[in-house]
Amino acid sequence: MEFVSINPYNEKQSGAFPTLSDAELMDKVAQSWRGFKTWRKVKLPERCRLVSRLANELEVNRDAYAHSITIEMGKPIVEARLEITKCAALARYYADHAQAFLKTKEIHTESKASYIQYDPLGVVLGIMPWNYPFWQVLRFAIPTMLAGNAVLVKHAPTVPLCSLAVEEAFLRVGFPKHAFTQLFASVEQTGNLIDHDAIRAVSLTGSEAAGRKVASRAGAALKKCVLELGGSNALLVRPDADFGLAVKLAVKGRFSNAGQSCIAAKRIIIPEEWKDRFVDAMISEAEKLVVGDPLNEITQIGPMARLDLAEHLESQMKKSVKMGAMIVFGGKRKNCLFTPTILTDVVPGMPAFDEETFGPLACITTYKTPEEGIKLAKKTKYGLGVAIVTANVAEARQLAKKFEDGSVFINQWVKSDPRLPFGGQKASGYGRELSKEGIREFVNIKCIRA
Repeated sequence: MEFVSINPYNEKQSGAFPTLSDAELMDKVAQSWRGFKTWRKVKLPERCRLVSRLANELEVNRDAYAHSITIEMGKPIVEARLEITKCAALARYYADHAQAFLKTKEIHTESKASYIQYDPLGVVLGIMPWNYPFWQVLRFAIPTMLAGNAVLVKHAPTVPLCSLAVEEAFLRVGFPKHAFTQLFASVEQTGNLIDHDAIRAVSLTGSEAAGRKVASRAGAALKKCVLELGGSNALLVRPDADFGLAVKLAVKGRFSNAGQSCIAAKRIIIPEEWKDRFVDAMISEAEKLVVGDPLNEITQIGPMARLDLAEHLESQMKKSVKMGAMIVFGGKRKNCLFTPTILTDVVPGMPAFDEETFGPLACITTYKTPEEGIKLAKKTKYGLGVAIVTANVAEARQLAKKFEDGSVFINQWVKSDPRLPFGGQKASGYGRELSKEGIREFVNIKCIRA
């Protein structure tokens, strides 16, 4: 197995890196454990200072990092820059708040002293995806490291240059060697890592299938894991919604990053009487999207990250059409380039409704009554996020209680924010990243009483 960097737009290869041997991998683990012993002794204010320097590094060299993203997974260069900017904001947020989040908490009891302190666990393994190759890694690594842990990161095999660039960024700003280590490891080797005594916990962002395997392996080893898996998020448009806002959210929520996002608007659920007008408006907006070379500043839809992903999305679309769905816009694929596509008449039982569609495929489902709309939005094995578009915000806040998702957004699209916890339940996984909850996932919440 190799980690190979191939531009999905023009198929040019930028680099290839062999998988570590088992002996080399074990050496990396041993070095990481030694790195943890050094890193945990670094005082928290100094850790925060280093993270602030990392934010500066990301901002100063934003264009170079963004270029790595674009040539490896096809994200339009403008969106790639925004990803790096968001990473810098994440670093600044935790640099400013980590001390408060990890502060020893005094508890009043009949004892002379009762308090909770947050101790690091050790080495935490992160298994990361390709769709946000900087953001996903740093979202996991920064809070985990600020808590005093060392991290090992096994990144997706298609983004090795990004993986190396993240590691280099940590070293460049002065983090101790082996506090952050990236690994070119195979799937089998990664599974074996979970069993290793030095690995104390695991974080995975990936597919439901990968989540089940990691959870099973971690459970057998009695190790904590956080799973951020897939989603089939609904955009539920209520009958009283602002029409223009609903169309805007449907287009932006579905087609950003060429639809390759776990929180994308994958099921657009609208009133039946809106159908013709809404579809026409979506087509009008989709026609404006510029498809092509992701390094071009005006491109809004680049290629999908891999050919097999594009082929799978095409298969889901064609199967749904055979079952009665209608392609009203797009539906064309050339290699990894998949045109923005709109499907109507999508109903439960079709792949486009039941499965996660990871690409620029907008699926429209209609309902006759508000109650039916809610049932359709909830009809999914996933539980990551849902967006509700309505004029009655107070009612929507009450309606939010009926959803089992990790996030409910009202009159805005679902997005991650360093200030707010992020994660799902059911087939979307468990555990939380970001905010105070995220930094406390990989700590020993220790009770001390005297």
